[in-house]
Amino acid sequence: MKRALIISGEGFEDLELFVPYFRLLEEGFKVDIASPMEKFKGKHGYEASSTISLDSVNPDDYDILVVPGGKAPASIRNDKRVTGIAKAFFDKDKPVASICHGPQVLIKAGVMKGRKSTSYRSGGKELKEAGAKYEDREVVVDGNLITSRQPSDLPAFMREIMKKVG
Repeated sequence: MKRALIISGEGFEDLELFVPYFRLLEEGFKVDIASPMEKFKGKHGYEASSTISLDSVNPDDYDILVVPGGKAPASIRNDKRVTGIAKAFFDKDKPVASICHGPQVLIKAGVMKGRKSTSYRSGGKELKEAGAKYEDREVVVDGNLITSRQPSDLPAFMREIMKKVG
């Protein structure tokens, strides 16, 4: 069975977590959610729960990492467990999909230099400062990295995710 890992936290963008979660379940994936907290709420009030602790995550067990946006990436990116997991996915050349402010986690993990990427508009400057090649497009694919800007880009984001792992 294929496995996906979603990492997020308080203030996540609800659609950016739940659309990939349910789409991957629909494709037969076992989907785990990891967070520094056990229960956390999205910007629009939906609640999510961790199904695995960050300490228990073994990146070798997963086929893809998804990092949703919203306000969560700004706080969870300072957790070394989160950035360590993200870096491990890059080190093993496994697919990583990140949307909106999600690339903030990847920037902090030190994996964006030289990569083509997009994010929510306000994150473009931070991506460029980290050495990424920022493109303002609905989805940007660079090897095993898939990035998108915002909830309205979810159809393109999910299409590219499914090409990588479906």
